[in-house]
Amino acid sequence: MNPHDTAKRPGAHLVAEEFGVEDPWALSDDHPPRHPLHLVGRMVAEAACDVDELHGELTRAAQSAIELLEPFGRGDSVGLRGWDGILRTTGPQIELLGARRSAAFEQLTQAVSTYHRLLPESVAASASKAPHQSLGLAPEQASVRDDDWAIAGGRQLAALEAVEAGVLRFHQSAVYGHTWLSDGDGNRPKVLAETAERLLADGLLEKDTSTSLYRPGQLLSLTPQGEQALQVSRATTPRVSAALSRSFPASGPGSSGSEPAHASPAGTTAKPSRSR
Repeated sequence: MNPHDTAKRPGAHLVAEEFGVEDPWALSDDHPPRHPLHLVGRMVAEAACDVDELHGELTRAAQSAIELLEPFGRGDSVGLRGWDGILRTTGPQIELLGARRSAAFEQLTQAVSTYHRLLPESVAASASKAPHQSLGLAPEQASVRDDDWAIAGGRQLAALEAVEAGVLRFHQSAVYGHTWLSDGDGNRPKVLAETAERLLADGLLEKDTSTSLYRPGQLLSLTPQGEQALQVSRATTPRVSAALSRSFPASGPGSSGSEPAHASPAGTTAKPSRSR
């Protein structure tokens, strides 16, 4: 469970959601100095602190404005002299703080995205990725993209399977602008929002726009292209290949070799299973 209240520390809350760490500075402390993950981890932590600090200032300014306006809410307008007389500089200050917080949050999301791409599993997936591996894309669309990490390492298959089960809803905060996913019980699933956004952009998923993005969220479903990509992913995943190997074992050292070899299904290649 996320230890941070998004209404009080939205920056730390986002980092905890993305990486499962209570303290954003842990992202850099776990790596030696000058290591890319150490440097980018500090960027993430600093950006999260900036968001939380600006959020606190904005909250206090808004509360101050509410207190100034409270007498007028009760109908006590004897001292009403106009906008400048009521809020003085509080109104412009709220607008400035709101703009600064939005910019800080954008910087935080960019730093989070960069950290994701530097994680070992994302780097390894990018290095071993075959041309046009992204399923359902035309060759001209399958060039390397900045968000390829979002569908690497089995993330695409996991997301497609969750959507097929009908348990994923897409949300977007009207206040902060960031996105997240929820499952059928309203909890945060392991599927990343960035993965859903990538699959939406690729045309593999679609949203039910008849409901609110905030509550209850927009239910995600597979497009025909997404259904095809799911079937192909299942047919080529290492888990299926491992199951095929167990079902049709190769002849052992003492075998006579007289048994006919079993052909693999078309389009599949036997691979060793990998622990995940």
